[in-house]
Amino acid sequence: MYDLMASALRTSKADYTEIRIEERESSRAVFRGPLLETADLSIDRGGIVRCLVRGGGWGVATFNSLDDLPLRVQQAYEGARAIEGDSIELATVPISVDEVPARLERDFRGVALSDKVALAKGYNEVMRSYDPSIVDTQAVYADSFSRVYFMNSEGTRLMEERPMCTVSLSATARKDGLVQQAFEAVSRAAGYEVALGHEELAGTVARRAVALLSARPVKGGRYAIVCNPKLAGVFCHEAFGHLSEADFVYSNPQAQEMMVLGRRFGRDILNIADDGSVPGLRGSHRYDDEGTPTGKHYLIREGILVGRLHSRETAAKMGEAPTGNARAVSYRYPPIVRMTNTYIEGGQTPVADLFHEVELGIYACDFYGGQTALENFSFTSAYAYMIRNGELAEMVRDVSLAGNLFRTLENTDAIGDDFRWIEAGACGKGGQGGLPVSLGAPHIRIQDVVVGGE
Repeated sequence: MYDLMASALRTSKADYTEIRIEERESSRAVFRGPLLETADLSIDRGGIVRCLVRGGGWGVATFNSLDDLPLRVQQAYEGARAIEGDSIELATVPISVDEVPARLERDFRGVALSDKVALAKGYNEVMRSYDPSIVDTQAVYADSFSRVYFMNSEGTRLMEERPMCTVSLSATARKDGLVQQAFEAVSRAAGYEVALGHEELAGTVARRAVALLSARPVKGGRYAIVCNPKLAGVFCHEAFGHLSEADFVYSNPQAQEMMVLGRRFGRDILNIADDGSVPGLRGSHRYDDEGTPTGKHYLIREGILVGRLHSRETAAKMGEAPTGNARAVSYRYPPIVRMTNTYIEGGQTPVADLFHEVELGIYACDFYGGQTALENFSFTSAYAYMIRNGELAEMVRDVSLAGNLFRTLENTDAIGDDFRWIEAGACGKGGQGGLPVSLGAPHIRIQDVVVGGE
């Protein structure tokens, strides 16, 4: 493969050329209700060439056959020449020559599809048999193993293996016309062991869906909110992480005014970072899809905005350092600026103290849906409980949280000492949906949050 790619690169007339080739094998088993909906194996291979010329833009060619790779290089070069505009500069990154093999405890490629089907069926039956009010279920097992080759005209040559194993579970309960859902997932860049032993999790999903049928809608108002790690992580990703992606900032004057480095966004206790190098997480790779090493990069440190996420192109445009955040969902797409594993660092407050100091508030858990518009956001938690006199009280539902990102960060007055990674996550952007990411956070407490409800 290296010889094939190097030979094609030598034919390029462009000022810069890169080739990325991916080989991927995957399997999937899906039960919906009592029926096996999907059981399949797939193999895919293809690649992408990108070229730059002075006075032009990116020329791109994608392909599935490796038979005439020099022709694809020529096509990308011609595409770059056809674009008129200011020259695109790339920030300098180290030349890397490396191979990154995957080390799996149990390689899912050696597990029979029938065993994967049986595993998903078992989880599905746990949910279906829990209670007569469960009217629908979905149990999904999925795995993939990708081998990514990257080479550019600067001398970087890489091979990285990227495994992923996932179990996702959902249950729908219905009673007297009311319908409620619950969902959980586990996913890591690891082997088949990730998928095993989740019967209790399946029971939790069914139990929560049924419990929500008896929960009352929350009364709207302003509350102190304690967010569990999953909701805090989603908030960090959706409301703040996307604003930190440099391609968005560079192309949006309003975002440039908001996201000024050195601006205070929160109290000294607040630290937010993105780290694509944490082993085993969904968003982790040693190198991004431009061949830039990944690593930990602070976005907010002690309440101050100190960084943002970059590709080589955006780093050059903004005079900042590349961060290894140029990612593509597959070889069919060019890399764009994306998050990897974005998280709020753990604090010093014992979790119990987050609740004890709240006279009337809400414990909001997990994430059901939401939207963001620049600094404004609206999220709905998957389930919640009232906090009364410092103690958890009755379960409530239909809890939507809305507000301004900056005021919400300023009102985050306590951060728990129980940081954890959320072992599931997918992000969509620029027509590239389903990119694996991870979220992380401890419990956090936010004062004076607008909550929609009855």
